[in-house]
Formats: sequence, structure tokens, C-alpha cells
Amino acid sequence: MQPDSGLLSPVRVGTAVEAAVGDTAWLQAMLDAEAALVRAQARCGTVPAAAAEAITAAARAELFDVRRLALAARGTANPVVGLVAALTAEVARRAPEAAEYVHRGSTSQDILDTGAMLVSARALRLVLADLRAAAGALARLAAAHRDTAMPGRTLALHAVPTTFGLKAAGWRQLVLDSVARLEAVADHGLPVSLGGAAGTLAGYLQYAAMARAGGGGAAADGGGAAADGGAGSLGSLGALTDAFAAETGLARPVLPWHALRTPIADLGAALAHTAGALGKMAADVQVMARTEVGEATEPGGAGRGASSAMPHKANPVLATLIRSAAVQVPALSSVLAQCMPAEDERSAGLWHAEWQPLRECLRLTGGAARAAAELAAGLSVHPARMRANLDATAGQIVSERLAAHLAPLLGRAAARDLLTAAALAARRTGRPLGDVLAEQPAVGGVLTRGELAGLLDPEQYTGVAGPLVDQALRQ
Repeated sequence: MQPDSGLLSPVRVGTAVEAAVGDTAWLQAMLDAEAALVRAQARCGTVPAAAAEAITAAARAELFDVRRLALAARGTANPVVGLVAALTAEVARRAPEAAEYVHRGSTSQDILDTGAMLVSARALRLVLADLRAAAGALARLAAAHRDTAMPGRTLALHAVPTTFGLKAAGWRQLVLDSVARLEAVADHGLPVSLGGAAGTLAGYLQYAAMARAGGGGAAADGGGAAADGGAGSLGSLGALTDAFAAETGLARPVLPWHALRTPIADLGAALAHTAGALGKMAADVQVMARTEVGEATEPGGAGRGASSAMPHKANPVLATLIRSAAVQVPALSSVLAQCMPAEDERSAGLWHAEWQPLRECLRLTGGAARAAAELAAGLSVHPARMRANLDATAGQIVSERLAAHLAPLLGRAAARDLLTAAALAARRTGRPLGDVLAEQPAVGGVLTRGELAGLLDPEQYTGVAGPLVDQALRQ
């Protein structure tokens, strides 16, 4: 049976993030968790240093059969049980005296959740790099087109003029909002999982007490933690948690979080925001790339955007890929949020339901970020088409400006009625709005033809679009 090769998910196929969250990467992350845990225990004096070294040396994904571990998980509902058995056997083959220290005091959820956080941390580094690249490219577009006027569109129709610089600055702002959310999660929201069988860390404590009493084969100089708990025990386990966090580079949780799923829910929410933010840019580019609009073109290349039937087409594939992720990730993220009301100290099903949606959220968002960086860096902007589209309604795009100018001269209601009738006549006859208005005695009495022509220039009615771009780029 072939693994998922990405045939039906082109947005993420071949990207760095795909490899970072694949089965092999996930297996390595769980092995890294096992190795980091035993090194942390060695730091605390409850496991021999030589055993930690032997387990770390054996914790390499290429030594294990991912497919066999996956099949074994059918009988245990998670892949860690089979992994622990396989890792123990490998350690026993290399260093028999170290085998008893594999997974000591731990539980499957500690390893899988810590592995999930490691996978997520590694994937987020890739996603953030692409988002920062996209933000940089969009900043350059916004600055270059600060004053490039184009039609603003609301409810699919021309509204009033805007600038492409402001549009690009808006895309950039969404990207920066996503960077802030993902950085917050990456810096503080990806904790190690250390709880033991039911979140009390009892197994860790018991083994530590045995080791310090001389029954565990480790140095007995780590202090006096008692197996029945107490302040000393909490301090000892706090040291273990600190050491585990240091070994993995992950955050230190306040409490064991087996049934407290904030880290997963927060990560899912940040990824959903990111995919949606990139989807906004993609949707706009698709509109601008329409043949009859022609205001922007995606970067090309050999075979890029090709149609199987129509040789003339160069489809906006980057925007299409991004939008496909923008639709999927929020839905998948909702599964992660729905897993928060977990029963008891470990859920029978909700925890298990998180794994695949989390991976899909990571790799789809990562694929979208990669496409967005390429799109932003290579987007071609066509100011001449933007100007032609501004003129498509022959002056009607600035009717708001005319209404505001005429209101104090004619009265607000009279000005609006006059412009509504003139716009209808212009559309019916195909004449420019200015010509229709110039024939109205009420307009001729308050405006010269030169003044009317000036008011009808769409490039002079972009509000504070330019200063808004400047303000955004100062961030």
C-alpha cells in the first residue's frame, strides 16, 4: 500500500512543511520526546547518564518500520504503545542494561502530545519564514503602488476608487496579524506533556523515589522526594518538568494537560486565521486576474497554470491552491476546538480525533504560506488596466463625490435624486455621466464644466489611501 503522496492535496505537496509533518517526522518527534524525557531524568539524577545516552542513540526513526507501528496502533488506539516496545527492543540490542529506563514512569499521551508539540514547533518555523517573506514582498508592492488608483468593489460591483497600494497593505496586515498569532503560540503555547497515567505524575515520582533509595540503578544524590507526595515531591517533579522543557525547547506547562486541550485549540485557531488571511489575498487576486478585469497576473513558468483542454489559458493556480487551504483549515480547526470538552483525565476518542486534523491544518497552512510567498513576490500589476476599469462606468464610480459636493449647493435630497436620475440615464444611453449632468440646469448653475470634469476624475478621489499605506508600512 502506498502512503499518501499528496495527489489530492497539491497545495502542500512537495513543500518543506509536508516533510516536517509526515509520518516519519511524527515518529521522530515521538522518539525525540522519549529521548528528551530520559535525558531530563538523568539530569535529575534518577536515571543513569549512560542509559540516557544509549536510549538517545537508539531513538532514530530510520531504525523503525513506520507502517508496522501504524498497524500495531489498531490494537492499542495510539502509536506509542508499539513504539515503546520497538524502542525498548532496539535499546536492549545495543545496551541491555539501559532498556529498563525506556518510557520510565511515562504514559502514551505524554509522548504523543510532546511529539505533537515538537512537530508543530518545527512546522511553524517554516510557516513563519514564508509568511515573513510574503509580508516583505507585499510591503514592496504597497509602497510601489501607493497611489495607483483602481476600482474599489463592494458586493462584486464598482463602488468608489481605491489604490492597489492600500489593497496590498491590507493583505500584508492580515499576514502580520497571522505572524503575531503564530509567534505567540510558537513562543509560549507549545508545552511539553508530563502527567503520567492520570495527570498526577505518580509514576515518575515512584520511580524517582526508588532510584534515590538505591533501587533504580541511578545515582542517589538527587534529594529526598517521597513517593507519597508533598512539597518536596512537587519541587522534584517541577525540576523534571523544567529539564524536559529545556531538553525539547518547548514551554513548561502550569499543569499536566492531558484533558486540558488549550494548546491544541489555540494552535488550531491560529492556523485557521492564517489560512483565512491568505485566502483573502488569493480571492482578490483571482478577481483581478479575470480576463475581463486584467488588473494583475500571477507569476508564470513552464507549465504553470496550464489547462488540459485550452492551450491559451494560464490559470491563477497559486491563488487557487491558497483558497483551497483557506476553506479546509477552519473546518479542520473546528474539530480541534470540539475536542476540548474531554471527559475524565483522558478522553476515549476526542484526544485521538485531534491528530490527523492537526497535521492537516499544519501542512495545508504551510502549503498556503509557501504559495503566498511566491505569489506576493511574483505578482504582476497592470496600472493601465486599472485605469481603464476606473473609466468603465464613464464617471459613475465617483457619484458619491458628486453627491457630497452638490448636497450643500442643491440640498441633500435634491442632489441625490438628480444624480440617481442622471446615472440611470447614463446607463440607459451609454453616455458619460459628465455629459448627462452638464445638460442639467441645476448643475450648470453651480458648477462650470471644468469643475465638473475635475470632480469626475477618479484618481482624485482616493481619500487618504496613500497616507494609510504609509501608516501601515511604518509598522
